Amino acid sequence: MPRKLAMATAAAAAGVLLVTAGCSGAGSTGGGSGDSADNTITALMVGNPQMEDIQKLTADNFTKQTGITVKFTILPENELRDKVTQDVANQGGQYDVATVGAYEVPIWAKNGWLHEVSTQAQADSAYDVNDLIKPMVSSLSGEDGKMYAAPFYGESSFLMYNKELFEAKGITMPEKPTWAQVAEYAAKLDDKSKGISGICLRGLPGWGELFAPLTTVVNTYGGTWFDKDWNAQVNSPEFKAATDFYVNLLKQHGQPGAPQSGFTECLNTFGQGKAAMWYDATSAAGTLEDPNASKVAGKVGYAYAPVNKTEYSGWLWTWAWAMPKTTKKADAAWKFISWATSKDYEKLVGEKLGWSRVPSGKRTSTYSIPEYKESAKAFADVTLGSIEHADPTNPGVQPRPALGVQFVGIPEFADLGTKVSQEVSAAIAGSNTVDKALADGQKQAEDVAKKYK
Repeated sequence: MPRKLAMATAAAAAGVLLVTAGCSGAGSTGGGSGDSADNTITALMVGNPQMEDIQKLTADNFTKQTGITVKFTILPENELRDKVTQDVANQGGQYDVATVGAYEVPIWAKNGWLHEVSTQAQADSAYDVNDLIKPMVSSLSGEDGKMYAAPFYGESSFLMYNKELFEAKGITMPEKPTWAQVAEYAAKLDDKSKGISGICLRGLPGWGELFAPLTTVVNTYGGTWFDKDWNAQVNSPEFKAATDFYVNLLKQHGQPGAPQSGFTECLNTFGQGKAAMWYDATSAAGTLEDPNASKVAGKVGYAYAPVNKTEYSGWLWTWAWAMPKTTKKADAAWKFISWATSKDYEKLVGEKLGWSRVPSGKRTSTYSIPEYKESAKAFADVTLGSIEHADPTNPGVQPRPALGVQFVGIPEFADLGTKVSQEVSAAIAGSNTVDKALADGQKQAEDVAKKYK
């Protein structure tokens, strides 16, 4: 994401996710004409709570309205990326719609792998394409300016903190904390005797896992993967300072099992009250404020992503619904996508599942819904502000050669980021050093850069 990107990415209480995320082929069933093969579409989606919600709601709503049955396959984030990439790149045609992230969409659009969806979106006045938040539209558009996926939910990143633990120590969190302050608070709040870590951060290898938050730290410390002329900067003093800081913070005050912790594990740790702070996706807030999924509901404070040299540092990510070019059911696929990303779907989620569960961050109008504003009052303003201040064209202190806040918008970054993340994760585990991780990463980045110079 994040996410991410894991991205992005966001997810659910671990108990829910662990049960359902691996349930490949779990599908909804519809009655009547929805059961015929002609009226069935296949959807592959990441195992995040927003996707689990749509699986629950589809049969009784979308299928009843349209007669179109949707067969879902849900996978964890890293597995989903491999599966979608393989199917789309090889023109397999196994899926009619799939959740695709902000990193992949522009690249896949350039490769001719995806249907553009601007034509359908603009032709449907009820869809209100102009209501979509501009950074989200930009992140899902190709070089021709057309959208190649519709955002399901959008996110930035922010700092979540346990207000009870902070109050007990007499600490006040500023609205825009620095990383130095976060480290200071983590040291004061770390209480291993009570099973409470000062902070939870991702340490799980993956360009969209560990490097989603870490690249934002690199950005605000003045570092970058590449300068504007495609000179690799992975072993630069700024990149190293950020990585040293992140690794040391986790080793000293982070959660147990940090090298195996991704979004889901941190959501569970923080949601169980076992960490004082958590820096991650804004989309986590809905789950944290759900008393059925979180022990800290109503006890969480939200602050902007911590900074060092920049004013803001939150990432930008969306999980979006895309149509592979290979689908033979583009009309039915668009009906599903337009429903899933509509104002009506947000209202349905709010009324059926609770307003904190709405897949927000994509439509400006969401933040004017009275019920949503009330439900999300603890985090809505910081979430929207974080998304609006995320700038994929200028996320740090120097010009960049490609789009992306927490990633570099080139096909090679997924492999590069994952390889370097494996070595950084090993440094968190104590079996490697940051110096070696970044020295190796520099060589790998230099090899990638040769193609672009």
